[in-house]
Amino acid sequence: MLMVFFAAVPGFFPAVSPAEDVVPEGNKSPAKVVIIPIRAQIAKPELYILRRGLKEAIENKVDTIVLDMETPGGALNVTFEMLQALEKFPGRTVTYVNREAISAGALISAGTDEIYFAPAGVIGAAAPVMATGGEIDATMKAKINSYLKARVRAISEGKRYRGEVLSAMIDADYEFKIGDTVIKEKGELLSLTALEAMKTYGDPPQPLLGAGIAENLDSLLDQLHGAGKHSAIRLEITWSEKLAQYITAFTPILLGLGLLCLFIEFKTPGFGIFGVSGIVLLGVVFFGHYVAGLSGHEPALFFLIGLLLIAIELFFIPGTLVLALTGIALMLGSLVWAMLDLWPGEPISLEGDVLFRPLANVMAGVVLAVMVFLAILKFLPKGGPWGRLVLESAVGGEPGPIRALNSRAQDEAPVTNLIGLSGVAATSLFPSGQIEVSGRRYEARLGMGFAEAGTPVRITGVSEFGLIVEVLS
Repeated sequence: MLMVFFAAVPGFFPAVSPAEDVVPEGNKSPAKVVIIPIRAQIAKPELYILRRGLKEAIENKVDTIVLDMETPGGALNVTFEMLQALEKFPGRTVTYVNREAISAGALISAGTDEIYFAPAGVIGAAAPVMATGGEIDATMKAKINSYLKARVRAISEGKRYRGEVLSAMIDADYEFKIGDTVIKEKGELLSLTALEAMKTYGDPPQPLLGAGIAENLDSLLDQLHGAGKHSAIRLEITWSEKLAQYITAFTPILLGLGLLCLFIEFKTPGFGIFGVSGIVLLGVVFFGHYVAGLSGHEPALFFLIGLLLIAIELFFIPGTLVLALTGIALMLGSLVWAMLDLWPGEPISLEGDVLFRPLANVMAGVVLAVMVFLAILKFLPKGGPWGRLVLESAVGGEPGPIRALNSRAQDEAPVTNLIGLSGVAATSLFPSGQIEVSGRRYEARLGMGFAEAGTPVRITGVSEFGLIVEVLS
């Protein structure tokens, strides 16, 4: 049965194995075919592999898409998204009912150009039910049935009996007749076997629903394009599609934590756990949306360019702001880009939900990062690792006095007395880190460039984040 999910639709690589690779005689290129499996309950992983497979097929000028269908049904919202994706493909779309296309599977099959059957294939019973399996309220069910039948008529125009057949599968109260022959009486849902779907009616006689019966996929491809006149690849749903449904659902949280980690990394000396964590979290976001068929590799590349510009600004030419602002714009823009549902060959449209949802996700991530950052400042202890982050000034707080990391406040000499003294880099300065002067360690920062640990340095000034040093030549 078709499960109705009364919720808003949110908006490693799939294994590709050769189904057949036959080089035909003569100079004519073989027809390109992509086989996409729809072989489980209709849910996000099936949408993701279909959408990404269709986009790659458009880019590679594939001739035919074949849906290898064996499903008991699934979510109505996902079904509609899959139907919308199928409409984008300019070539030939075919469903092969390998065993069953029940409920949502029947609707998706109706969205393809042709429906072929395995000898034991069955299609039908597309009435909507609750996600829990219970019956829908009668009034709501009538509204949903009316809408579904309208959608079916829209996608079945010019396909003779298809609209009426699907209506009989959706609505038990719908009586389906062709002439004087009653195909389905009121009070039951229509389901068809392969032979029943191929039975002809009318004048001239036409099959009720099917375009043909094929023993297997190889036989189907021979029927579609001729023996030896096609090459095909088959996509497979892997763990990555299953993981991507959770990644896309928790995108704002992953974004917020990733941006927070990167910000903390830029405010701490060297490169460590925060930088690695931030890059990994945001990498997961890009990976999830790539697997979901929403983006290619380009958004991740632009994000890395933005990250590089910020690093150049902070480490080599601090204070100019131009590179940092450009980098921030590239990073945030690439995150929005990664979530846009853009199709090859189509003009970019940024209307309605296409742009709103990605913007909302990115803004939610930024807000989350700021809120968690403020919570760190307010609730976490000032000493220890968190006390050395020196983050207060980044949100308008007043920095504490500069002191040695390995001394008590009462033993500390005035920091201005350190100006002009020499020391060594206790850690690498990229450009921030720690230096050692007279056996005591201080947070320090190079005005430009970087230095390895052990490099002699001289203190030239004091800033709110620590000492300013230069490398001794």
